[in-house]
Amino acid sequence: MSPIFLMSLLFGLTFGQAMSFCAPTEYIIHVEKRECAYCLAINTTICAGFCMTRDSNGKKLLLKSALSQDVCTYKDMVYRTVVLPGCPRHIVPYYSYPVATNCKCGKCNTDYSDCIHETVRTDYCTKPQKSYNV
Repeated sequence: MSPIFLMSLLFGLTFGQAMSFCAPTEYIIHVEKRECAYCLAINTTICAGFCMTRDSNGKKLLLKSALSQDVCTYKDMVYRTVVLPGCPRHIVPYYSYPVATNCKCGKCNTDYSDCIHETVRTDYCTKPQKSYNV
């Protein structure tokens, strides 16, 4: 292997994360319960952005530690709780949601993240809408 190739490979593996752009981003989620009269539009923050991926065509030439499929995910988050309007007394009107305070590029943790591309759509309401600003 040429010295230029080796230096490029070493540079890419060392500084790849520095070139990633992963940050808290404003996002609106729409929440409703079947029994409640209204849908609530909540302004929050999620982790979104670009993370460097190191998945070479020459996988057999590299160590597994040199390959990664990082995603933009939560580094720090807090949970907030809101009361859904228009719920009957026998229905629990509370809804808790995550607010990203800091993000990182890393492995997707299914304990608190949806790690697939086809997620449940939360960008619409089927009932009259009320807004809640964090």
